[in-house]
Amino acid sequence: MIMINVTLRQMRYVDALARHGHFGRAADACAVSQPALSVQVRAVEQVLGTALFERSARQVRLTAFGEEALVRMRAVLRAVDELETLARGATGGLPQRLRLGVIPTIAPYLLPNILRAMSVDHPEIELQVRESITPRLIDELSEGRIDCALVALPVSEPSFEEMPLFDEPLMLVRSAEDREKPVQPPDAMSDKRLLLLEEGHCFRDQALSLCALQGARARTSMDGSSLATLVQMVAAGLGTTLVPAMAVRVEARAPEVDVRAFPGKQPTRTVGLIWRSTNPLGPSFARLGNLIRAAACDIPDARMLPV
Repeated sequence: MIMINVTLRQMRYVDALARHGHFGRAADACAVSQPALSVQVRAVEQVLGTALFERSARQVRLTAFGEEALVRMRAVLRAVDELETLARGATGGLPQRLRLGVIPTIAPYLLPNILRAMSVDHPEIELQVRESITPRLIDELSEGRIDCALVALPVSEPSFEEMPLFDEPLMLVRSAEDREKPVQPPDAMSDKRLLLLEEGHCFRDQALSLCALQGARARTSMDGSSLATLVQMVAAGLGTTLVPAMAVRVEARAPEVDVRAFPGKQPTRTVGLIWRSTNPLGPSFARLGNLIRAAACDIPDARMLPV
């Protein structure tokens, strides 16, 4: 029988190098020196008898074998992390370290409330926040690099649990010059220049869907990297945009813009918490969801969903 002796630490080094594609950045992420990481990765390759990475002066890339090996290493690392998490949460509470992902259209507006609530109710917990767009958070959650994520639902990933927390209205932001004009329903805005977040943001897709924009019309719309950028573009007279209600107090206070609710049935997004179905701390994440729901109670016109 051939015994393959690869340590968990070595697997984490391989994983970091695969994610960063650079020895220096991977070493920084692992808090070790670059030579130490390089030696350990080379040791894994010697044990396995073949190369995991193609190395060049500018780039480090997985070999075909490395891609297959990494899938199995990450599965091992996820299982070990979940075992550690189970041990930390054996008392039925939240773990001592919680890695929370949050999308950019939520983080700046709700995160301060969450942090204040956590400091009061769970001061013993080290909360590590990762802000990123939904596709990246889904990948990081799948790979075990975060524990749960606060996103717009649904994400429709069969390996995740979804906990809806509240429905939040979406507001129209237009130029102050249009203040006296009637507000059209979202699906009647096809003649407007709609300013959107750049590709990858789920809020972009929601805006396109609500306003019935597709194809060529969507491509002529202008993109921004943040809600703040979009509102500034509206203030400059470049078009209109949509923002979630939680962002209005922060982003849309300028006198150059007019913020309005849509007529009739309000368009909304559902904000919720997701985590891996296999994570043994599901009940603890549900308690975190209740804390987040309470922290969101001051969002204008938000409708809290049943526990």
